[in-house]
Amino acid sequence: MWIYIINIILCMVLLFLTIKLYFIKKSIKEIRVLIHKIIKADTNQLLTISSSDKEIKSLANDLNKELQELRKEKLQYQNGNQELKRIITNISHDMRTPLTAISGYIDLMKENKEKQKEYMKIIEKKTEELTLLTDQLFDFSKTMDIGVEMQREKCCINEILEETLANMYNFFKEKQIEPKIEICTHKINKNLDKYSIIRVFENILSNVCKYSNGDFKVTLNEKGIITFSNKANSLDATTVQKIFDRYFTVENAKKSTGLGLSISKQLVELNGGEISAKYVNKHLIIQIEF
Repeated sequence: MWIYIINIILCMVLLFLTIKLYFIKKSIKEIRVLIHKIIKADTNQLLTISSSDKEIKSLANDLNKELQELRKEKLQYQNGNQELKRIITNISHDMRTPLTAISGYIDLMKENKEKQKEYMKIIEKKTEELTLLTDQLFDFSKTMDIGVEMQREKCCINEILEETLANMYNFFKEKQIEPKIEICTHKINKNLDKYSIIRVFENILSNVCKYSNGDFKVTLNEKGIITFSNKANSLDATTVQKIFDRYFTVENAKKSTGLGLSISKQLVELNGGEISAKYVNKHLIIQIEF
């Protein structure tokens, strides 16, 4: 009698497991078909299954999360391609302008020897513009490499900032900007990639020369926070929120490719720092902290 009961129980268990296995296989097939359909159709549809099994539901939820992440990465990739095409077009146009000017003034020098010095100064200026564009493109390609290794060493931020400001003296003079400089006497030493920090400061100072309405102030306090501030009537609060976006340009900045501040942000972050911008009383304020 006991053997008979045990056999009935085993048969029932076997039947239950067979039915469960059938529905599991059915759910797996359903998931497989849906995934193929979703990926092929390239829609925002998510997996919906008829199974009430907890593990199958959990699997479907996990796959939905992966699908959402895949769509996000695909969108970023597509946007990146569009932005890359745009920046190549912008840089090509910007490089063509000084190259055309240089070529034209070289021809004028051949025809008019009396104005050679005047033409040479213009050629030198156009060459500087071309060099700046080339440097920005190089920095951009460097930051595009996720695996880029920063050559970090012990650096004195005070000295780097002072050196960069001195190198920008002629640009300030040309734009009739008298910078107010407040650098603390306490030496701020950080483990940073010196070259990239110089590029950060140069990009920000170049931005100051483009948008400043005559005043500029830079401070470095004892906590190591660097603040750049200049009056910029051509900007507004909405514009400043986008100022670190890749390829973003202000409409009246005809010579800008939109790489400078985006590169600065990436280089600061690669050095483990933070950079932010705000617009207060018609002043653009950029802060950096490592």
